[in-house]
Formats: sequence, structure tokens, C-alpha cells
Amino acid sequence: MSVNLLTHHLTTPPHNIPTLALSLDDIYLPHASQKTLAATHPDYPLISHRGQPSTHDLPLGLDVFRKLSRGETCKVPRYDKSAFNGEGDRADEGTWRVVNADGGGDAKERKIEIVIFEGWCVGFRPLGDEELVKRWEKACEEKREESRLWRHSIDELRFINHALEDYDALTSYLNTLIHINALHPLSVYTWRLDQERHLRATTGGGGMTDDQVVNFVHGYYPSYELYGEGLRNGGLGSEVGGKVERGDGGVERGGEGEEMDGEERNKKGEKEKDEESDGKKDGDKGEGRQLEITIGEEREVVAVRRI
Repeated sequence: MSVNLLTHHLTTPPHNIPTLALSLDDIYLPHASQKTLAATHPDYPLISHRGQPSTHDLPLGLDVFRKLSRGETCKVPRYDKSAFNGEGDRADEGTWRVVNADGGGDAKERKIEIVIFEGWCVGFRPLGDEELVKRWEKACEEKREESRLWRHSIDELRFINHALEDYDALTSYLNTLIHINALHPLSVYTWRLDQERHLRATTGGGGMTDDQVVNFVHGYYPSYELYGEGLRNGGLGSEVGGKVERGDGGVERGGEGEEMDGEERNKKGEKEKDEESDGKKDGDKGEGRQLEITIGEEREVVAVRRI
């Protein structure tokens, strides 16, 4: 089920829960900043375009998360993927949606209670350097045609892995995580092509060509190879700096899954938040707070697993 459909389900009767859908894509760096990042690291093709860790504006994302978790008035950023012939750019701030606004009287808006935060690398956790090198060396030895990992230097992968460490600050806010797991990982190429063709059709031609899309996905695939296994083992239960990171309220990961747990997830998150002011419980390794939905090439549900 799409994020928009899940949001509609939660915000309409019988639930009527104020819900916000927010994408990791919406906190990408502005076009000019992305160009500067790429120019600063010309030997790192993985960051030549948006996508990988380091290409997002984390201070912006954390500011949004803090305001939402506190029920404060918040401008929700938006990213225009069709800008600059598909390279993308941050939309003008004047077009951003404002939530939790104080209108006074009957006009006062209900506070957002559920945030569905979706993104391709949400829940990815950085690897230790020894494990990173081990996986890269194995890929270099095998040189499988479908692998992209061995085509990049270890220094470039270390750069991405180091950048991913800062994303734990976002992950720590998640109460629940729904992982859409591709039965056949290479399906991401087909799905991204379908998405871009739809974008071109709805924007009068704005967007990437098919060849550009394939090269674009090439830039994502090494991270699927590096971090996918860890996510399948439980992204919320990963230890960071010797402790299990947890958030302090109201933000959860959503995706194209089943609608059955909408209210249940929200109530569970609120209960856990009340139990510990810092969002952590002794011995909590994240069990039961992650749902893995495996889908086939036609996006049909193949299996559902609670982690």
C-alpha cells in the first residue's frame, strides 16, 4: 500500500488521526549544495548526484523531527525531483506545508500524532571498518556482474559509511520501522524506471531518461549490498556507541505495507515514550518494533515477518 493511501486511511473515519507523511527525499541538499559536494569529491562517483548518505540536510531533518515530536508549529520541506532535468532541487520554502499551526479558537489545528517517515535508506546502520573492508574485499574477489560494490574504492565507501553515522540521530526518533524488502534486489532498477516514467508523464517531460535512471540507481546499489543485511536483522535493534539508540516520540517509519497496524503502532509508540523519558528501556533491543514485508517483482506481498 502506498504512503498516501496509508495516510488517507489514518486521517479518515473511523481513525481520524492527524498524520503527516514525510520523505527522506524532502531533506535532500539544495541543487547548488549537491553540486558543491560532488565537485569537492570528484573521485567519489557515488555522491555525484543525490541519494547516498551525505547528500541530505540532516540539521533540517532533525529540526523538523524535534518540532514534530514537541507538537510545535513546523514547516515541512519539499523536494522537486523534476527540477534541473531530473537532478532535482529543494522547492521554494513558500510552498512548504505548515503543520501544528496555532490558529486560536475553533480554527486551532489538531497536532500531528503520527509521522510516516519513508526513505530508501531509513534504518541503515553504519558498519565497523573491519566489516566494511571485509565485505568490499569479498565483492572484489567475486566480481559478480550484478554487484556494484567492487566497482568503487574503499576510500569512497568509507566516506559513505562515515556519513551514515550521523543518520543515527534521525533513526533514534523511530518508534516502529516497516521495511519493504525486495525478494529480488535488482527489482529496484525496474521500479525506479517506472517511477521516473510516471514523473515524466505528469510533469510534461521533466525528469531523467531511462539511461540516466539506470546510472542513477547504480549510485544507490552499493549501499543495498552493504547495509541491507543489517536492516533485515533489525535496524531498530542495532547498537550505536555501545547502547541501543531510541527516539523520544511520535515519529515512525512507513512504507508500502499493510494497514492493519496503524493505530496499534501509534499507541505502542506513545506507551513506550511515557515509560521512559529518554525513549530507552533497559534490555530493549528493538524486538517486535520492526515489520519486514517482502515483495516480488510485481510488488505483490510474498511474506510478512515481525522482527
